[in-house]
Amino acid sequence: MEDGIQHLGHCMVDMKELSANPEGLTAAGVILTPRLPQVEFSLACNDLVALGRDRKPSALVQVAVIDPHKQHLISHTCTEIVEANKDPLFLTGVTFPSEYPASPETLVKLTVYDAKDKSQESSTFLGSATFSVGDLLRAKDERLTLSLRSSDGVCAAGTVVVSRLKMGEMEEVGVDHITTDIPSQKCPLVCESASHACVDRENNLLTGPVFKNPVCKVYRFQTVDGKWMIVREQMEECTLSFSIPKQLLSLYIQEDTRRLQDLRELGELSPHWDNLRKEVMTRYGGIISFYQETLAELDKVTGRSFKPSCCKAQKSLEFIPINLHTQRMRVTCPRKTDAFYDIITVGAPAAHFQGFKCGGLQRLLSRYEAEKKSFSTAYQCIYYSPEHTAKAQEVLSTMSLLQPLITSLADQLLQAAQEQSSTGLTDTLKNLSDKTEQFVHTLKDELVKSALLALHAARPGYITKNQKQTPVQGGQDEGHIHQGSDKNQTLVQGLSGHSPATSVTESIVVCNNVEATQTTTRGESVPLKHQDSIPHHKEYDEEEWDRVWASVAKCLNCVIAMVDKLQEEDSRKQEPVPEQHLADVITSHNPGDWREQLCPLVTRLKECVMEVVEKATKAMTFVLLQEAACSIPQGFLLQQRRDVVFSQALAALACGFVMRLYTGMKDKSFLRQLHLVGLVAQFESLLSTYSEEIGMLEDMEVGISDLQRVVFKITEAKTDDLGDLQPLVCGQRDHFTVEVPLPQLVFQTLPEEIKEGKPLRVFPVLFNVGINEQQTIAERFGDISLQERINQKNFEMLEAYYKSLSEKVPLECLPCFQTQGDIKELLESLGQNVVTKKRKNVEILWIAGTICRRLNGIRFTSCKSAKDRTSMSVTLEQCALLRDEHQLSKDFFIRALDCMRREGCRIENVQKNIRCRKYAFNMLQLLAFPKYYRPPEGTYGKVDS
Repeated sequence: MEDGIQHLGHCMVDMKELSANPEGLTAAGVILTPRLPQVEFSLACNDLVALGRDRKPSALVQVAVIDPHKQHLISHTCTEIVEANKDPLFLTGVTFPSEYPASPETLVKLTVYDAKDKSQESSTFLGSATFSVGDLLRAKDERLTLSLRSSDGVCAAGTVVVSRLKMGEMEEVGVDHITTDIPSQKCPLVCESASHACVDRENNLLTGPVFKNPVCKVYRFQTVDGKWMIVREQMEECTLSFSIPKQLLSLYIQEDTRRLQDLRELGELSPHWDNLRKEVMTRYGGIISFYQETLAELDKVTGRSFKPSCCKAQKSLEFIPINLHTQRMRVTCPRKTDAFYDIITVGAPAAHFQGFKCGGLQRLLSRYEAEKKSFSTAYQCIYYSPEHTAKAQEVLSTMSLLQPLITSLADQLLQAAQEQSSTGLTDTLKNLSDKTEQFVHTLKDELVKSALLALHAARPGYITKNQKQTPVQGGQDEGHIHQGSDKNQTLVQGLSGHSPATSVTESIVVCNNVEATQTTTRGESVPLKHQDSIPHHKEYDEEEWDRVWASVAKCLNCVIAMVDKLQEEDSRKQEPVPEQHLADVITSHNPGDWREQLCPLVTRLKECVMEVVEKATKAMTFVLLQEAACSIPQGFLLQQRRDVVFSQALAALACGFVMRLYTGMKDKSFLRQLHLVGLVAQFESLLSTYSEEIGMLEDMEVGISDLQRVVFKITEAKTDDLGDLQPLVCGQRDHFTVEVPLPQLVFQTLPEEIKEGKPLRVFPVLFNVGINEQQTIAERFGDISLQERINQKNFEMLEAYYKSLSEKVPLECLPCFQTQGDIKELLESLGQNVVTKKRKNVEILWIAGTICRRLNGIRFTSCKSAKDRTSMSVTLEQCALLRDEHQLSKDFFIRALDCMRREGCRIENVQKNIRCRKYAFNMLQLLAFPKYYRPPEGTYGKVDS
C-alpha cells in the first residue's frame, strides 16, 4: 500500500508548506506523504587537466549514488560530452525526484572522464569527488565547489561546481570561465529562489492509478536574451497497457459466447443451413478458447506495465501495445508560468505475431470483401455488404441496451402510479417514451424485414406459393428441391440481390434444403426424411413483422393516453366542487388505483417489446450467420487480427485520454470543449511504405479508424482506493465505452453535462511520413499511394473537426501559444503539403502536430517499436517547442537536441527495451534520414531490437 501511495500523484511537496498547512496533506481524497523536496542540481568543471598538456579535455561526468546502508555504488546518470573545453558547463543536470530514496545522508559520487570519442567507449579518468545531499542543501547559496582527486588521491585535477537548480526567478551572473558554443558569450547561472517546492504533473494528484515507474531528466538551456530555462523530462509506463487488453478479451469472449447462444436459439433450420451453423459455431468456439488461453497467460504476467519491443512478435502478448509510454516536458522560464507538453509514444498497432506476408488489414479486408460475393454463391448464402453487417450488429447492440432500460422504466412508471405521483409519472413517462421511440426507430429498417423472410425461408419444409403451384416431379416430398436447380440461384439473387434491404416478392424461390437429397451411386436422388413435427407448406406472412413492430408504438400510445387520463382526473379532483354536486361526483367518479389501470397496458408494452426483440434478434443473428458462413475461415482470421490491432490502439488512446483529462481538470474551457465537441487524437506514424512496414501501416490505419467506435464517460469512483480509479471498458465490437472514474471531490467540480454521463467523443486522425532508407526505395522505385491516401483522408477529417469545433466553442477558449498563428492558415498549409509531391515531407508531421496542440488534442507518435525513429521525432518536437515557445537560443538548439538524445528519457527507453543504450541505426541508414532525425555520433549501432 505504501508503494501505491508513493506512486499516486508523484508529488514533491515543500516540507515548510506541509508543516504550515497540515490539511494540505490531503486533496481530492488522496493522501500525500511528506517527503524531502525534489533535489536537482547542475554541474560545471573548472581548470580540468588532461593527460596530454597540449590538448583540452572532452569532459563528461558520471554520477553515482552511494547507498549509506549497503555501502555500494549505484549508477545514476551521466552528462553529455563537452568537447575541447577545460571549463565545461554541462547542460544535462541531475535530478533526484521524490520517488528516489534520497535523504540528506545520501552520498553522491561525481567522476569526471576525458572522452576520446563520442561513444564513450574509450575514456580516461581525470578525477572524482564525493558529497552528501545534506552538504548541498546546507551550503551557502546551495552551491558546492569540490576538488577533483586523481586516481592516486593526491593530485588535484581541477574542480567541479555543483549548483542546485531551483524554481522561480533567475538572474544574470557573469562567469568568465564558462563559455558556450560562441566564445564571447557569457553564461548566467541559476540564482536563489525563495521556494523549492515542485508539484509534478501540473499539481495533479491523480496520476498514480494509471502511470508508474517514472524516469526523470533535467536540463538547463539558454534563451535568446541570455537567460536560462530549466527543462524537465518525465517518462512513465501506463498500467492500461495490460488492463485495457485484458478487459477487451473478456468482452470479446462474452460477445462471442452470446453469439453462440443466439445461433443455438435460431431454432430448426434446413440441413444446408444447419450444417453451416454448426461450422460457424465451431469457429466461434475456437476463437473463444484461444482468447480464454490468451487471457489466462496475461493474468500470469505480474510486475510489468509495458511490453518491450523485443517481445513484439510474442504470441501471448499480441494484444498488448508495444512500448507504450507517456512523456512530459516541463519548462520553467524566468518570470513565466511553467508550461507542459505531453506526448504518448507507442509501437505501431499491428498484428506483429501474425506477420505481414499477405499485407495488413486494409488490403486484406478489401480483398476479402471482393471474394465474399463468390463465397456466398459457393456456400448458397446471401451476400451482405459490410454496411448491412454493421447494421445488423448495431441493431443487436441497441436492442440489448434498450430492452432492459424500457423494462426498468416501465416498472418505475408502475411504481409512480402506485404512489399516485403525478410528477413521477410525467418524468418517467418522458424517459420511457424517448427510449421506446429510439427502440422503434432502430427496427424501422428493411434489413430486419428481409432477414425475417430469409430466416423463414431457411426453415425445414418451406415453399413459396410458386412452388406450391408447381407439380412435384420424381416422387419427391413437397418442399424439397434439388441442389442443382435454377431456383437456388433465384434465392441468392432474389433474396439478396446484393441488397437485402430491398423488398422481397412472393415469387422468390428459396433454397432451404439444398442438402435435403442425397445421391446414390447410380446418380439417383433420394429424398431425406424429416421429422413429423417439421411444418410443411407454411406460407410466410410478410405483414406479420409490420404488425408486431407497430404494436410497440401503439402500446406506448395507450400508456400515454392512460397517464394523461389519470392526471386529468387528478387535476379535476383538486378543483373545488360545489356542494350540491359533491354527492354526484363521489358516486360517479371512482378512479380506483392508478397502478391497476396502468398495469395491463404496461404489461402489454413489455410483452410487445420482448416479442419484437425475439424476432429481430433471430433475424439479425441469421444475417450474421450468413456473413460468417460465407467467410469461413478467412473472415474469422481477419476478425482476430482486427481484435488484436484494435486492442493495442485502444490501450494507447485510453492512456492519452486519461493523461489529457488529468492535465485539463481545472481548465473550464477545455472541459467545455470536451463535452460539446470532443477531442482530436492525432497519431503520427514514421513507418515506411515498403516491405513489411506497409503491412503494419495497413493494420494501423484500420485500427486507428476503428477508434471512432469508442466514447468515454467520466464516473464518480466508489472509493478513493487505487483499484477503484482504474478505467473500465464496456460494450461490444461495434461500440465500446471507456469509463474513467475520478475521486468524489474531483468529480464534483466537473460540468453538469459530464457528471450526468454524457458520452465524450474522440476524433482519431493518422498522418504518416516514412523517413528511413526503405522509404527512399519506396519513393524512387515503389508505391507511396497508401501514405498519400491516408494523409489526404485524415486531413479532411481534421478539417471537419475544426469546422465543428469553431461552430460550437469560441476559439478564444483554445490554448495560447507564443507563435500564435491562425489555425485556418495552418490547415491550409497542411493541405498544401499533403498534395505536394515531395520526398519525405516531414513538414506534414510538424504542422499536424502543431495543429493538434492548438486544438487541445492528444498527441501520439509511433514507428515500428516506438524506440528509435520515435525517439528522434519526440526529441525534435521538444526542442522545436523550446525554440518556438520559449526562445531557445539557436546556438543551443543542436546541443539541446543532442543532450536529449544522448542522455535523456528516450535513451533510457531504449535501455528498457533492449538492455542496450544504442539506437538501432547504422551509418548507411542515417544517410537516408532527414537531417534533424539523425542521432548524435556514438549513440547508435547495430543492435537486436
